Amino acid sequence: MLRRELRPMLALAAPVVIAEVGWITMGIVDTLMVGRLGASAIAAVGLSGMLFFGVTVFALGLLLGLDPLVAQAFGARRLDECHRWLVDGLWLSLIVGVPSIAVVLLLRRSLGRWGFPAEVLSFTRPYLAILAWSLAPLMFYAAFRRYLQAMAIVRPVTITLIAANVVNALGNWMLIFGHLGAPAMGVRGSAYSTLVARIFMAVALFAVILRHESHMRPRLRDTPMRFDPARLRTLFELGFPAAGQIALEVGVFAAATALAGRVSAAALAAHQIALNMAGLTFMVPYGLASAASVRVGHAVGRQDRHAASIAGWTAIMLGVAFMSTAAIVFLTAPAFLISLFTADAAVIGIGVSLLFVAAVFQVFDGVQGVTTGALRGLGDTRTAMYWSLGGHWLVGLPFGYYLCFRLGRGVVGLWWGLSTGLIICGIALIVTWRRRSRGLAPVPER
Repeated sequence: MLRRELRPMLALAAPVVIAEVGWITMGIVDTLMVGRLGASAIAAVGLSGMLFFGVTVFALGLLLGLDPLVAQAFGARRLDECHRWLVDGLWLSLIVGVPSIAVVLLLRRSLGRWGFPAEVLSFTRPYLAILAWSLAPLMFYAAFRRYLQAMAIVRPVTITLIAANVVNALGNWMLIFGHLGAPAMGVRGSAYSTLVARIFMAVALFAVILRHESHMRPRLRDTPMRFDPARLRTLFELGFPAAGQIALEVGVFAAATALAGRVSAAALAAHQIALNMAGLTFMVPYGLASAASVRVGHAVGRQDRHAASIAGWTAIMLGVAFMSTAAIVFLTAPAFLISLFTADAAVIGIGVSLLFVAAVFQVFDGVQGVTTGALRGLGDTRTAMYWSLGGHWLVGLPFGYYLCFRLGRGVVGLWWGLSTGLIICGIALIVTWRRRSRGLAPVPER
């Protein structure tokens, strides 16, 4: 049965994983291209990105509730319900998106009180001011993407992310350095490029949906566009724990970034580079998590409990295999990977130590990521949130702070704390999935 599930899982997961890698690649390209401006520019771009997502990831995470709702409706052959959940997702994007932009802008004004080096703040403030306005198109893109993925329409998502990377890279080249007659804007140019790329992503997926739905019955354009509080409450109830889980996980890395900034500019730059590397590898299990959520949700929708269990275990197996390989790469070529971003000897030295820690937590990070998606397919979005709170915030971050500042281990100590939190979450969630997969039952209709 696992062998039978492997092909459809890979067919769905491969484009999603490519899309996730494309997503994180945009941040890596930004870091690479501003790297010529120095360590402070690298640190500023990384810091801005982490602070931005530390605020907005909750808003984006609320849309994860679309995964089980659309997938189960699609599995039950209720296309009208799929359309209605998309409309509800767009309403939710509007409701939470606008306040989130305001919070990012207020956060920018408070950066002077956080203890960051002045040379880093000189780049961070203008970058974050521009980046804040990319949240609106990003929210719509996320709603469109969750809808398409839940219906197993994944190729357009992949193509859109690849095209957006081209747009972003070209924009960086033009606006950072002043090519093709564009003004040389430095770090601000990278922020404008990201804004344009995110607008492109939202518009492209909207066009895909319009084209795909033009020949389907019932038609999307016939779907009521009204604000429905009861349905939004259902979406919110599922999305809130999922948003909480991802906000807690991203938030702990944002907090670690803030703490790394108090060590030194070199430590912050190394932290950001290593985080880019670990984030890149995590995109594979994160993409597998989306595929697992869809495959499990489809099986639940058609009342096939055994197939739901097999889908989850297949995704977890693939995640473990990939992250084991990633750990080996981090252990065997750390200096080469860090040197792709910078020639600064101090940054490379710290970065090599951080990649060793990353190698230790790779498998656990992959397990907790994929298992979270499998549980989401069942409609369970709370378990991962609770363990993220306990593992990352009650154990991992305090332990990392103690190692970093009390024992003087620096940013490496901070990463050992983060590793501890990931190990706890990985073990807890695989135990939870094992228990749930033994007695799967369909999620009650709402």
